[in-house]
Amino acid sequence: MFALKRLHDSLDDGSDQELIAQALAGSEAAFTVLVERYQDRVFRLVSRYTRDPNECEDLAQEVFLRVFRKLHTFQHESQFFTWVYRIAVNAANDLLAKAGRRRLKLVDDEATLDAFGEGREGDAPDLPMQRAELARVTRQLLDELPEKFRTVLVLREFEDLSYTEIAEVMQCRLGTVESRLFRARQKFRELLEERHPDLVPMLPTIAGASR
Repeated sequence: MFALKRLHDSLDDGSDQELIAQALAGSEAAFTVLVERYQDRVFRLVSRYTRDPNECEDLAQEVFLRVFRKLHTFQHESQFFTWVYRIAVNAANDLLAKAGRRRLKLVDDEATLDAFGEGREGDAPDLPMQRAELARVTRQLLDELPEKFRTVLVLREFEDLSYTEIAEVMQCRLGTVESRLFRARQKFRELLEERHPDLVPMLPTIAGASR
């Protein structure tokens, strides 16, 4: 048991490339470390697509099953985590397609609300209620955007990926990411201004055009 722990600890310090090579050579321990390294990020991403905890867990397992099956196809031309994200996005879209759903559902949690700014001392007493309303409206408006716009907004605004990382995940050019994000933010702002103009000042990130 102690020998296995020492092996696990030594693998923890390995790079993704080293772990991938060892996993492809048959090391289950190396692949386990890869899963542990990225499982939180994958679970957070897939949780944007469904509120059902059991469905999230099943989806995350499906993602890493696909990662295992396709590991030999990873060409090291992109970062490993963006390659995993690409598999996760495709798996989530497959799930929604099979279930006859196309809506992206953001989870009601503190992490989601944090995307709209932390509360500060001196804030208006009704600010928490306004922030919760903004989260609900954001989910509703994202539901109405085309998939390519929803995905780019989620990856940028909620997952905080760089433009280059988003291009790797979506397998498109950097200029395509920039134009899609611009159009997605523009469309989101138009919907927000049309239906909830009072909430526009509270959403500087998604509704804005900052990089």
